[in-house]
Amino acid sequence: MSGETSSEWMSKVSEGWTSAAERAATYTVLVDARKRLPGSGLAYSSNLILTADHVVEREENIRILLPDGSVQAASLAGRDPANDLALLRLEEAVLTPAVTAESEGKIGQPALTVARPDPDGIQVGWALISAIGGPVRTMRGGLLRRFFRLDATPYPGFSGGGLVDLNGRLLGINTSGLAGGTFLSIPVAVAWEIGNVLARHGRIRRGYLGIRSQPVEIPSALQQALNRTQERGLLLVGVEEGTPAAEAGLMVGDILAAINTRPLNDPEDLVSVLSADVVGSTVTLELLRGGQRLEKQVTVGER
Repeated sequence: MSGETSSEWMSKVSEGWTSAAERAATYTVLVDARKRLPGSGLAYSSNLILTADHVVEREENIRILLPDGSVQAASLAGRDPANDLALLRLEEAVLTPAVTAESEGKIGQPALTVARPDPDGIQVGWALISAIGGPVRTMRGGLLRRFFRLDATPYPGFSGGGLVDLNGRLLGINTSGLAGGTFLSIPVAVAWEIGNVLARHGRIRRGYLGIRSQPVEIPSALQQALNRTQERGLLLVGVEEGTPAAEAGLMVGDILAAINTRPLNDPEDLVSVLSADVVGSTVTLELLRGGQRLEKQVTVGER
């Protein structure tokens, strides 16, 4: 502390936290788009707001309370329910865009959760990044590429608000709608990337084969048929009629081992492969059927 008393040092720390909250307040808004308590949102650009999808229950009569206390109407620009993100558009370009952190958060990093859940102003909570994970399948049927698990209290209306560092720079967007109420934060790099796609297209395209599968061990004898070491694959337990998988001749009991030579060890691998880039394109499926290896060509549909 170099000559400072403990009280002087704590005063400076407190002032720093206060400044961080004030800085985050300039880009944090209230989102009134559901019957119960409103949620929060973050200024993505001068007229776009990124928020949690589950706080946008209606697509009309959306009202935004801005940091200056004024109210603006907003329309839905796009949504990605699988990753619990929605993008709203204001009629006027009046927002101060969020200042994003220069580096991604780290395990053990202290941070603040900042929200605007009511007209009285911002609310702030203390947070610690307790873990960083991903990819992980969400309860909404998507694959979240990366997330922060927070040691923080999920106060009402905090979903859609920001996780900010102690300089007030945005680390992530908070949500309790992805993992059964667990309070997570989607890193700003991931959230902003999704926001960019929503701004351009209004939705996130995801590939679709029309199968139900479960992980299964591949015996060493069958690994020889693949001509590589791969201990797990996906056993097909259902093939829906009229889907790309059915049209390609896939059958219940097949083991799906790879797509375009990329091995599939679990359902998360499959979701990752079936990205927007492959929708509408023809891919090569590598299967094990009756102890034999075979390949099938299939045109990926859109879910």
